[in-house]
Amino acid sequence: MNRLKRMSGILLHPTSLPSPYGIGDLGEEAYSFVDFLQESGQHLWQILPLTHTGFGDSPYQSFSAFAGQPLLISPAHLKELGLLKDAELNECPVSDEEHIDYGVIIPWKHLIFRLAHTRFLAAARETELARNFHNFCREQDFWLTDYALFMACKDKNNGKSWLEWEEEYRNPTPQFKEQLLKDLSEEVGYYQFLQFIFFTEWKKLKSYANERGIQIIGDIPIFVSMDSADVWAGKHLFQLDSKGYPLSVAGVPPDYFSETGQLWGNPLYQWDAHRQDGFSWWITRIKSQLENLDILRIDHFRGFEAYWSVPYGEETAIKGQWIKAPGMELFSAVQKELGENLPIIAEDLGVITEEVNALREHFCFPGMKVLQFGFDSTQESHFLPHQFTSPNCVCYTGTHDNDTTLGWFSTLPEDCQKKVMDYTGAEEKDMVSRGLIRTCMGSIASYAVFPLQDLLAYGSSARMNFPGIAAGNWNFRYKKGCLTPDLAKELKELTILYGRFYT
Repeated sequence: MNRLKRMSGILLHPTSLPSPYGIGDLGEEAYSFVDFLQESGQHLWQILPLTHTGFGDSPYQSFSAFAGQPLLISPAHLKELGLLKDAELNECPVSDEEHIDYGVIIPWKHLIFRLAHTRFLAAARETELARNFHNFCREQDFWLTDYALFMACKDKNNGKSWLEWEEEYRNPTPQFKEQLLKDLSEEVGYYQFLQFIFFTEWKKLKSYANERGIQIIGDIPIFVSMDSADVWAGKHLFQLDSKGYPLSVAGVPPDYFSETGQLWGNPLYQWDAHRQDGFSWWITRIKSQLENLDILRIDHFRGFEAYWSVPYGEETAIKGQWIKAPGMELFSAVQKELGENLPIIAEDLGVITEEVNALREHFCFPGMKVLQFGFDSTQESHFLPHQFTSPNCVCYTGTHDNDTTLGWFSTLPEDCQKKVMDYTGAEEKDMVSRGLIRTCMGSIASYAVFPLQDLLAYGSSARMNFPGIAAGNWNFRYKKGCLTPDLAKELKELTILYGRFYT
C-alpha cells in the first residue's frame, strides 16, 4: 500500500449540520461546511454511515447496508426540482437549532417526500429527471428492488419487524415476490425515488468536496441490522434458525464502555455461505461504498478475525464466546477484485489481540489511536503520541462514541487532568479541547481527525452517542454561524504548522 499523505480533518455527520428543516441535510449548509473545510486547510471530512436508519435512529442499525438515509434529502432541492412548494416547506414542525427530534421530523419529512413523489409521477415521463431515475433503478437493481420491496412490506405491516410478518411475507417464494412487486408497485416506486434523490444529491456534494481537495471518510458497520432488507432477502448468509430468528447475535465483552459488554443484537454471518460464493456479497458491498466514498472506516474490524457470539435471548453480552472469522480470506478476495491498495481504515479499538493486529498489518490498513484513551490513568499507554510506532494510523481526539473532550476531561481524576494539561500544554481547563487537537495534529499519524464538537469546545451536552444506550442519541446539531472566518484561519495556521496542509 502506498504511504498515506499527511492530512487532517473533521468528524461530523451530515445530520448535525444546520438546517431550517429540523435535521441536517445535503443542501446549502453541507456545501458551506465543505467551504469551511477548504478555508481551514482540511483535507478530510469523516462521517458516520449514510444508511437508512431503523430502531433508535442509529446509523449502525439500518434497514439496508446499501440504501442511503432519506432524512438527509434536502427539501430545498425538491423545491428546486418543482416537486415542493414554499408553503409546504414553511410548515416544518421543528424549530430547535441544536437538537434533532426524530419522532417529529420523520413523519413530516415523509409527508413532504410523498407530495414530491406524487408530483414526480404526475410529470411527463420523458423528462430528464424521469430518465435519470430509470437509469438509476436499472444500475442499482442488485440491491434497490429488494430494499424498496422490503420497505413497502414494512409499511403494509405497520412498520413491524419482518420477523412479525405473516409467513408468506417473511419467506416469500419467487412467485409471491413478483406478485408483491406488482401489488405494491407505487410504494416500491416511492422508496426507489427517495434513493434516487438521495444519491443524486450525495454524489453532487461529494464531487464538490473532491474538487476542493477534500476526501470523504465514510463508515460501514461490520454487521447489518436484523430488521433489514439484507437479512430478509439473503437469509442464507446469516446464522438463523428455520423460522428466521438468529441463533446467536453480535456484541462485545465487557470493556471501557460497559461492565456488562455491549449487546448489539445484530445477526452473525454464516461465513461458510459467504466463502462458497467467493464473498461476493462483501465484495459488492465494499465496491458500492467506494463508489460513494473516498475512504472506508470499517467499524469493529476485530470481528473479521474473531467475533463475540452471544446466544440469542441473553440480556447482556457477558455470556458470549470468541469465534474465528475468515478475515484473511475475505480481504484477499476483496483485494483480488478491487485492487491491492484498498482505502480502508480499520477500527481496531477494544479487545485487540496479536492476531487482529497481524490481520490489519497484512493488508496495511491504518488503525486508530484515540487520545482520550491515553489519559485514563497516569500510566503509559499506546494511545499517547510518543508511543506511536508508525505513521500508518489515524489519530483522533475522540470519536462519536466518546464524550466530547471537554466533557470527558471534567470527569477525570485530578492527577489525570494534570497529565492532560501538562502533555498538551493547555494552560487553562477550557483550553484542553484545543490542546488535544494540537497534540493530535502534531503526532506522527498520517491522518489527524477530531470531532467538530472539540473544535468548538463543546461540553457533554453535545455528545453524539452513549454506547449501550438505545435512546436519546444521534441528535446533536451545531448552530449556523459557529464556523467563523477567524476559526478557519486559526485552524489553517495549526494545520500548516504541523505539515498537514497542501495545495
